[in-house]
Amino acid sequence: MSSRAKGLLLGALHVTLVLCLGAKLLIDRQRYPRVWAETIAYDPDSPIRGRYLAVRLQIVDEGIYSTPPAGPPTQNRWMEIRNAKLGVENGRLVAFPSNDWTGIQVARLTRGDETVVALEEPVDFYIPEHIPDPSRRLPGERLWVEVTVPPKGTPRPIRLGVKKNDVLTPLNID
Repeated sequence: MSSRAKGLLLGALHVTLVLCLGAKLLIDRQRYPRVWAETIAYDPDSPIRGRYLAVRLQIVDEGIYSTPPAGPPTQNRWMEIRNAKLGVENGRLVAFPSNDWTGIQVARLTRGDETVVALEEPVDFYIPEHIPDPSRRLPGERLWVEVTVPPKGTPRPIRLGVKKNDVLTPLNID
């Protein structure tokens, strides 16, 4: 086999792998529940990774902090972290307590004068270079993200939206 044929075969293999991953993500998007979740955004740019938003998803606490943890809680002076399972109920992203390691951890955070529960691990949403930072919102506006919620692993972001006066409007980011 010539070097050219080997190179073409390797290139075809790479394209096939990328297409298979893309197909899997599209199938998952149709198969698993989707939900809008409010965000806590930070880190809008990285020279290595490109332009993106790293957002923590706010969740509804279904008893995670009303019951004591199975072991000693992971805690620092800003937040207490607990294991959780994610789900979707009544159009909301919900976290349920879990004694087993699920790979999902939630944290109770103080944001201004309110206490919120959010995913400890941020979700990355990549944005084009030419648009203004969507995490910078006017007073009264909140950034939301629509996510696919797989049975295991972190939610996968689909699109961003802004909620103002209880109206959620998806952002056109192209």
